[in-house]
Amino acid sequence: MKKQFVRDLRPGARVLGFFLLRRKQLEPFRDRTRGEFLTLILSDRTGEILARVWEDAPEVERRLETGQVVKVLGRVEEYLDRWQVIVEKIRPAKDGEYDLADMIPATERDVAQMLEEVRAAIAEVENPYLQALLSAFFDDPEFVARFSQAPAARRVHHAYLGGLLEHTVEVISLCRHLLTLYPQIHRDLLLAGALLHDIGKIREYTWETGIEYSDEGRLLGHVVMSLQMVDRVLEGMPDFPPDLALRLRHMLISHHGRHEWGSPRRPQTLEAAALHYVEDLSAQVNRFHRIIATRRDPTKPWTEYDTLLGRYLYAGREEEDLAVEEEGRLE
Repeated sequence: MKKQFVRDLRPGARVLGFFLLRRKQLEPFRDRTRGEFLTLILSDRTGEILARVWEDAPEVERRLETGQVVKVLGRVEEYLDRWQVIVEKIRPAKDGEYDLADMIPATERDVAQMLEEVRAAIAEVENPYLQALLSAFFDDPEFVARFSQAPAARRVHHAYLGGLLEHTVEVISLCRHLLTLYPQIHRDLLLAGALLHDIGKIREYTWETGIEYSDEGRLLGHVVMSLQMVDRVLEGMPDFPPDLALRLRHMLISHHGRHEWGSPRRPQTLEAAALHYVEDLSAQVNRFHRIIATRRDPTKPWTEYDTLLGRYLYAGREEEDLAVEEEGRLE
C-alpha cells in the first residue's frame, strides 16, 4: 500500500515511495562544464511535483521511460517558492510493488449511481429518434465501460478517471435547471446534446498508466470524433429527421463556443448556445475547485500561480471560516 502521496510532501521531508513519471528532460547547468541535470515531473492520484536529478543525469535518463511507475528516494526542498524533490536514487518499479489506482486520480462520486442518472436522463427523452440514437450508445456495454472510465480532459477540468461521466452528469443536471427557466428550449435535443457532446473523449485519451492523448486524439480531437461517432449511427437510421440530425450535429461541433477553443462553428441555435454555456460552467467550476482543493499548502489562502488561467486563486483564510462557523453557533 502506498504510504506517501504528493499532497503529503513538505519541505524537509524524506521521500521513499512510488510515483508515476509524467515527464523527463535533460537540461544543461548554467556552468556548461558540469554537464546536464535531469528534470522530472512525478505524480500520483493526489497531484504532481517537480523533481531533479543532479548526479549521472544522462545515465539515469536512459534507464527511465515516461509513463512508467518509479521508486524514488530523496528529499523535498523549497526553491523559488516551489517545492521539488531532490532525487538521490530512482529506478523503475517492479510488478506487484504498487497499486496503479494510487497513481491515477479518479472521481470521488459513485460510478454506478452516476450511470443511473444517465439512464434516467435518456428515459426522459420522448422523441423516438433521439431515444433510439442514445440507446445505440448507452445500451452498448463496451461503450458504457469506456465512457465510465474516461477522463474529461488531460489537465484542465475533470482530469481524472470517471471524469467524463461526472462532467456529463453535471451538464445534464444543469440543463434540467435551465429548462425550468427557458421552457422554449427543445428539451429532448438539449438532453441528447448533453449526453453525446463529449463521447469522442473515449477515443481522444488513453489512461492505462496516466492520462495521455491518443494519436487520433492529437490529430483530430474529440469534437470531430464525437461527430464521427454520431454520424456512423445515424447512417443506420435512414428515417431520422434530417433537420433534427442537423441541429444535433451543430450542437456537437459548436459546444466549445469559439474557434480558438476548438469549435469548428460558434453556436447558432438556442440549444447549441444553452449547451455551450452549461458545459463551460461545469468545466470552469470544477477547474477552480480542483486547483483550490489540491493547492500545495491548504493552510494558505492563495493557491500557487496557475499558468493556464494566468492568475492565483483565493481559497479564503482559515480564521474566516472558523469565525463564520462560530457565528453560526451563536445564532
